[in-house]
Amino acid sequence: MALNEVLRDADHLSLPVPNDTKAGVPVKVGSLVGVTQTAEGQGGNPDGHATVWLKGAHALSVTGALAAVGTPVYITSSNTLTATATDNTLFGHALETKGSGAGVITVRVGRV
Repeated sequence: MALNEVLRDADHLSLPVPNDTKAGVPVKVGSLVGVTQTAEGQGGNPDGHATVWLKGAHALSVTGALAAVGTPVYITSSNTLTATATDNTLFGHALETKGSGAGVITVRVGRV
């Protein structure tokens, strides 16, 4: 049995986030993507950190058309979600469809 395990699943972590990050928003930390469950500095996190869930499905605002369930959703450098792949990082996949513009849909956080 390994004795060096630190976290069993490591799916809910305290990670560094931008100042004033709210709970329930998408974030990218290095190559990790997830949704904050606490605001920055709250819920037992030190200043500059929030609890981030790295898996699950969340109702989030996404800009751009998503014509089919399973369509990739990307996160921009400013932590907003988009249907546009260019210069953005894969965040997850749409579990609903939507037309152009911004709108809230259920997005499954992808596993990198």
